[in-house]
Amino acid sequence: MWTKDGRNIHSGWTRFRVLQHALRIKEVETDDAGTYICKATNGFGSVNVNYTLIVIDDSSSRNGAGTANGEHTPELAGKLVRPRFTQPAKMRKRVIARPVGSSVRLKCTASGNPRPDIVWLKDNRPLVDEEGGAGGGGGGGGEGKKKKWTLSLKNLMPEHSGKYTCHVSNRAGEINATYKVEVIQRTNSKPILTGTHPVNTTVDYGGTTSFQCKVRSDVKPVIQWLKRVEPGDENKFNSTIEVGDHRFVVLPTGEVWSRPDGSYLNKLLITRAKEEDAGMYICLGANTMGYSFRSAYLTVLPDRKPPPNSFPTTTSPSLPWPVIIGIPAGVAFILGTALLWFCQSKRTCSSSSSSSSSSSALPAAQRLPAANRDRAAAALQSQPANGDKDCLSYEDYIAHQQLLLAQGGAGLAPKVYPKIYTDIHTHTHSHVDGKVHQHQHIHYQC
Repeated sequence: MWTKDGRNIHSGWTRFRVLQHALRIKEVETDDAGTYICKATNGFGSVNVNYTLIVIDDSSSRNGAGTANGEHTPELAGKLVRPRFTQPAKMRKRVIARPVGSSVRLKCTASGNPRPDIVWLKDNRPLVDEEGGAGGGGGGGGEGKKKKWTLSLKNLMPEHSGKYTCHVSNRAGEINATYKVEVIQRTNSKPILTGTHPVNTTVDYGGTTSFQCKVRSDVKPVIQWLKRVEPGDENKFNSTIEVGDHRFVVLPTGEVWSRPDGSYLNKLLITRAKEEDAGMYICLGANTMGYSFRSAYLTVLPDRKPPPNSFPTTTSPSLPWPVIIGIPAGVAFILGTALLWFCQSKRTCSSSSSSSSSSSALPAAQRLPAANRDRAAAALQSQPANGDKDCLSYEDYIAHQQLLLAQGGAGLAPKVYPKIYTDIHTHTHSHVDGKVHQHQHIHYQC
């Protein structure tokens, strides 16, 4: 709430606009100087901020420059120009209704050659300055003095109602404009919620909906939305207020719109509705005389989409528990049996390979060609323990046997080991063209 010199600033002060965080004054006049107080109030207390506005009137200097530079030139030329209104857009509203204690400004800005004079009339009678409050009327002064072309009526009373006419004339002609001013007695009552809003509303999960609240008040009211906090959810909010037996949370409120019928409108928008948005909402309208409120309920339909981590159950609940447990156990038993058989087969293959490797030695095999030795070594590198024909291909098996015979040697003294002994040697061969080959020779001795 804003006040000036102890008087509340409301919608009747046409040049004053109360914003959410500021007070804006258009076309500042000397009489606007004074002490302004911004008072913020909620359920826990109030705080004031004081401002002192000083208005510097430099219209006399501007008027002198304008008269010297802009007004005398046409007159010296001798051309007569009849008066005309220079700001007709600001004169369109000719019927004005204002509450008691407010103010109004009537404009009749005009130009012409020679410079025209203006006379203000009320109900066809000349209006003196005292009757118009701080307003201005009559001739004299230059274009730069706004009061010459504007009639300001402050602190309106019922006797200020009537028809106000501006009469503008010079030697070339004259023009008139008439305003009808109606001063309305204040009702001094608390706000009234009109219509049926807000009303109970249903919205789909994730959808968008809104509540609206229409308040009638002789001054601009404060409209606030509240939501009732369900029992057990108090910790979800930073602060709540207690009204009666329930607690409420104050919701962010948008701008309050003034309607042509004198009422005020505000909307509460709810986007991406969730289950926690459901509940009771209250529209509260307040002014200096009191407050009124009305409630409505929001219902949010359940989400039709299944949760992303839910999977359909494939097992029928009608099957007995032994069957449910026995099927996985049987599958595990079959897989275990197959794995055991496979390991046993590999072990048998490895045993036969070892016995075949140590069966005999032929001295003539020492002259085994290099190609066969390499082939046998490659076969043994991939499957070192598989010497049986069932484990190797026939060609690899023959090359393997020949390699073992060549490595055994007839002149070597026999050695006896307590168990199967495996000895692996790596030989590197360099060729003339720079290629290097490595061969692994695996010996099985008993």
